Amino acid sequence: MTVKPWCRTGTRTVHQDRWVHLRADTWVTGEGKVLDPWYMLEWTDWVHVVALTPDDRMVLVRQFRPGAGAAILELPGGMMEAQDADPVAAGQREFTEETGYAATSFRLVSALRHDPAHAGNHLQVILAEGVTPAGAQDLDPGEEITVETLPIGTVLAGLADGLIGDAGHVGAILLALRAAGRISF
Repeated sequence: MTVKPWCRTGTRTVHQDRWVHLRADTWVTGEGKVLDPWYMLEWTDWVHVVALTPDDRMVLVRQFRPGAGAAILELPGGMMEAQDADPVAAGQREFTEETGYAATSFRLVSALRHDPAHAGNHLQVILAEGVTPAGAQDLDPGEEITVETLPIGTVLAGLADGLIGDAGHVGAILLALRAAGRISF
């Protein structure tokens, strides 16, 4: 059986500001069923940086996340800004701002979909290697971030237990560690 494409027959804005655009779309499925409303979030692309030190540690950040109701450990990164044409440069900027660290190399590993059912943006996975402290954090207003470095083995061992609180970050870690030659699958 072939999956037939859906057809969007209408769209209306529910809410829009500088952070998010929430749409209510009308879709007709390949079998002719009408789905209305089908909510879509328009976000800019995000960058997440898997940062590895020369002594096999990963640089992570901890910050409060309202959806989790807790301060959780995650990858440094954030939303690409309008002037960001290159996800690697955006990842480097976000990484340096959030951590105060620098790296000898940054490279794009993958561009994944964040939530393809309800969002069109990508999660750009950046690998940073040769990471060392370089100065102070340069946080945006409202950012309260602590930096933690953990052995790569500790991070891998804790993934199934929720050490990293965002599922997209878990996938990014695995793909970047494979790209760095640290794991294989």
